[in-house]
Amino acid sequence: MATLKPVDTFDLLIFGGAGDLSLRKLLPALYHRDGAGQLPTGSRIVAIGRNEMSQEAFVSLVEETLRARLKGLDADRWARFAERLSYLSLDAEDSASWDPLCEQLEGFEDRLRAIYLATPPHLFGAIAQGFKARGLITGNMRIVLEKPVGHDEASARRINDEVGACFEENQIYRIDHYLGKETVQNLLALRFGNSLFEPLWRREVIDHVQITVAEDLGVGNRVDYYDGIGALRDMVQNHLLQLLCLVAMEPPSSLDDDAVRDEKLKVLRALQPMTASEARSQTVRAQYQSGAVEGTVVPGYIDELGRGSSTETFVALKMGVENWRWSGIPFYLRTGKRMARKLSEIVIQFKPVPHAIFDASYDTLPNQLLIQLQPDEGMKLTIMAKRPGPEGFSLIPVNLDLSFEEAFGGAYPDAYERLLIEVLRGNPALFMRRDEIETAWQWTDTLLASWQESQQRVDRYVAGSWGPASAALLLDRDGRSWHTGS
Repeated sequence: MATLKPVDTFDLLIFGGAGDLSLRKLLPALYHRDGAGQLPTGSRIVAIGRNEMSQEAFVSLVEETLRARLKGLDADRWARFAERLSYLSLDAEDSASWDPLCEQLEGFEDRLRAIYLATPPHLFGAIAQGFKARGLITGNMRIVLEKPVGHDEASARRINDEVGACFEENQIYRIDHYLGKETVQNLLALRFGNSLFEPLWRREVIDHVQITVAEDLGVGNRVDYYDGIGALRDMVQNHLLQLLCLVAMEPPSSLDDDAVRDEKLKVLRALQPMTASEARSQTVRAQYQSGAVEGTVVPGYIDELGRGSSTETFVALKMGVENWRWSGIPFYLRTGKRMARKLSEIVIQFKPVPHAIFDASYDTLPNQLLIQLQPDEGMKLTIMAKRPGPEGFSLIPVNLDLSFEEAFGGAYPDAYERLLIEVLRGNPALFMRRDEIETAWQWTDTLLASWQESQQRVDRYVAGSWGPASAALLLDRDGRSWHTGS
């Protein structure tokens, strides 16, 4: 087992510290890292929120949340972690109300200071400017921007300008938690740590690529927020495009942060923008209707919203990366709410053998590499093999199967655990750079404009299904079909 490296003593300030993201993800991640011995003695976690709350009430809220999520707490570990916690109530947009925060930080200017903005993006600039106005910015400081950074290219640029006026680019960490997943990081190891795969990672050998991020849950209590966003902005602009970049990027010169991000940026710049005509033929928008998910009847999106809407909860896309490695190879992306089950995977579909030497009665299926991101992390390589026996060459597909749980054990860090530690270490390689964010938004804005110009219809799909029939037709027209995780 690898030796865990502690980080320098730090102050971590979480704006939105009593909110959903903090309670569900950030604080449990920090609790686990503390239990693993990675958080130094004396490090402090300061939750900041608008609502008045006593120190005791906040600590009790965190304890209750952790007990529910972890099914029990180790008493000693919890006592040590609880000592790190504090809560401050202030107005994020009014730095004049920040006196309690200034007092909390006074005398600790020399230690590592990290700010996590688990707030709506319109507050990012105001909070950054508040730190500058109150003289709280130090040389050893980082600021983390939770996704989404804006809702289009113009708003992303505005936020980046506002935050960039207060912090240097190497101090700004734009987070996408998918980049912290072990299987996603293993894409780099798979491609660039093995001589087997990289020579095959090209248009002459690969038929197409599929990327699926399916959720079985609906929008829940986010329905009003989600209605102004939709699946394209919520999932494709960030998560799915980042996965596409890692699949399609050229080998970086090293794992240095800018070397990796330079190559991802090249992929984003090589994405084919879609005209209105192409959007009609190469994209699908849809909304879930009432149906059954795992035997439970659930309402449709319109029922949850309580009014009519053209916001998509499902998107399927046929995309192209116009460069020497990938020209002519389709990338099929899809994501949706209330689908058959929770599933995130990447399928690398190889081309058929160029000449069949076996009897025509035997099907020779093309090789396939399946990279499973969730819920079961691992990889499967499908190959053809001879069925044992005396009846000649009877061919069957078999899987070379790597389960992360079986190979490495079931306990490895959550994505947020990894990313929070990388922030504290000062390693920005797993975070997005400003030009990545803005280029991704530029492509997304073009598609949104094409949808509007073409008056792209919103199809319907039954909750608990794999999406609308039009999404299946998107691949069927090319003689292909979606992989369904089976």
